[in-house]
Amino acid sequence: MTQRISYVPFDTLNESMQTELRRCAEHGTPRPESSAVRAHSERSFWFFAESWQRIFREGVVDHALKELCRVYISRTVTCEFCGNQRSEQAVTAGGLQDMQYDDLLNFEASDAYTDEQKAALRYAQAIAWGPSSVDQDRMWSQMEAYFTEEQMVELGCFIGLTFGQQSWIRLLGIDHHQYLAGSSGGMAPAFEDAEALALSKSSQDYWAAR
Repeated sequence: MTQRISYVPFDTLNESMQTELRRCAEHGTPRPESSAVRAHSERSFWFFAESWQRIFREGVVDHALKELCRVYISRTVTCEFCGNQRSEQAVTAGGLQDMQYDDLLNFEASDAYTDEQKAALRYAQAIAWGPSSVDQDRMWSQMEAYFTEEQMVELGCFIGLTFGQQSWIRLLGIDHHQYLAGSSGGMAPAFEDAEALALSKSSQDYWAAR
C-alpha cells in the first residue's frame, strides 16, 4: 500500500513526544510508526497515548485478556500493522501462548481459551460486528459471570478504542521498521526486523493472507 499520511520527523518534535516515541520503539504496542503519524496532531497523539496507558496497560481487567481482544480485533479487521505486534507486558507476565493468537478468529471452536477468555472475545466480536453476530443473552450472562460492571465498561471502552484505531491505521499504508528503526520491542515472533517481516509476509502461511 502507498503511505497516505507522512511520519512527523523525530527532530521536529518536542522532548516529551520524543520520549514517548522512544518508548514505542523500545517496548512497542504501539510501535513508533503509528504514533509518528498521530504526531501531526499533538492533541491526538496524547489522547491516544494517555488513553492507552490508562485502559490497556493499567486498569481493572487482566492485561493479557485485553491483549487477546486487541489481537482479535486486528485479525477481524485485518490490520496488519497492529496484528504483527505483541504486548511485552502480556508476554512478560506469561499466561498467553503463541497458539492462542493463531486460533483467535476460530475461538468458539478452539480449546486454546478459557470460558472467561471466550466471554471477552464474544464481547469484542459483538462490538466489532454488531449485536446480531452473537447470541446476546448468552454473551451477557457469561459477561456477568466473569466480570464486574466496572470491568465490562473498561473492556468495552478499550475494545472500542482499539477497533477504531485499527480500522483507521489499516488505511494509512504504514509498516514496521520505518521509523526509529533498529529495535524489535513489541514485535511478534518472526517480525523482529525488516528482513524477517518481509519474509514472514511473503509466506503462504501469513495470517493476513489466510
